[in-house]
Amino acid sequence: MAGIFNLFSPSPATTPLTDKTEIDHLYKRHRLRVMLAITLGYGIIYTCRLALGLVKKPLIDNGIFTPDDLGLIGSALFYAYAIGKLTNGFLADHVNIKRVLALFFLMTALCNIAMGFVGTVGAAVLIWGLNGWFQSFGAPGSVVAMTHWFSNHERGRMYGIWSTAHSIGEGLTFLVVGSLVALLGWRAGFWGPGLIGLAVALVSWRLLQDRPASLGLPTVADWKNDHYETTNHKQDAASVFRTQIAILRLPAVWILALASATNYVTRYAINSWGVLYLQEDRGLTLPEAGTLLMISTLAGIAGAIAYGFVSDKFFNAKRPPANLLFALMEIAGLLLLFYGPDSMPVMVCAVLLFGLGMTGLVTALGGLFAVDICPKRVAGAAMGVIGVFSYIGAAVQEHVSGILINGGMTVADGVRHYDFDAVILFWIGSSVLSTLLAASLWRTRLRD
Repeated sequence: MAGIFNLFSPSPATTPLTDKTEIDHLYKRHRLRVMLAITLGYGIIYTCRLALGLVKKPLIDNGIFTPDDLGLIGSALFYAYAIGKLTNGFLADHVNIKRVLALFFLMTALCNIAMGFVGTVGAAVLIWGLNGWFQSFGAPGSVVAMTHWFSNHERGRMYGIWSTAHSIGEGLTFLVVGSLVALLGWRAGFWGPGLIGLAVALVSWRLLQDRPASLGLPTVADWKNDHYETTNHKQDAASVFRTQIAILRLPAVWILALASATNYVTRYAINSWGVLYLQEDRGLTLPEAGTLLMISTLAGIAGAIAYGFVSDKFFNAKRPPANLLFALMEIAGLLLLFYGPDSMPVMVCAVLLFGLGMTGLVTALGGLFAVDICPKRVAGAAMGVIGVFSYIGAAVQEHVSGILINGGMTVADGVRHYDFDAVILFWIGSSVLSTLLAASLWRTRLRD
């Protein structure tokens, strides 16, 4: 046990370097490698959590699972993810990010491979739940790495770039995984991401680096001379844990957690049920529905980068004004998608607005704003607290959406018909509530 603990403990600090040229060289080299690993690596491994949304129709049509079953299986991932976001968020502040992040990438890939062999609800719930727990280390682990290598007034832009990982993962899922399912059947929808994930785990391990101190580097805030305020930077395990507990007394953290939870209801409603909605209500084929949602994810890449740039440059790293701007875009996209004219140009416009707005909000409410309002040395815990609420929201969405969709489904002459009216109101209402909660944090104090 001692050997395992030492293996995953943070790398020890080495003798501080004094040569400014060498310090600058090492920072520039490893910052690029870290961003590649946490953005592209996490983006590709993200496909390992979204595969279920692409195979719902073939699973239902083949009589393997019902919508209720799929809601239960999907919610297992989110509930496990929520618990893991909290526990792994706190854990991320205390471990060697290089080793642990690569290990969890490996385990989520193996879970996807196992799902391709499953045919019973119980086994699917267990494996998909485990997948959720392993996936839950990805975001806090990535953000902890980011906070160690990027300073306060550049973190918004870097977080925006990193947040494109979600859209990269979604785009790959809708395009590549969707094509695999269409060509090879539903099992390929799990096996494809699983096999790719094995390679991602290895590459991430090679690229990542632990904390700057392990290379003899100063903290990034000292290197950049970028502090919010004068603080005591001693970070022994006891002081870090006390600070982790202290953030639970911040009211803004709880309000932000609720805002993120209600935002994640809509986010994962579209990810999990959007393909089914577009197929059954709008009459699109699987490739057409996947392509439409891929357009949304491409817009999301622009939205994530734009959010970081807009909030950093136009609002001086203040997130609430940018939150409101992107929330209005997201809600407008939803209204156009569900209630606009039934034509492809309109639907393309709708998913563009939704993708821009939603990914900007995920960038902020899902982590960046939490990192801003909490001490940076407990970035993982801040992500964990927000994450547990976010994915409880996603899990509740999955279960409630499954019930509402199943309740609106009828079968006539062997043909299924769907009524999405009730579930659409649930999704849009959640976005409106999230916007109101986020707007209440307009004057929240930022911390170093």
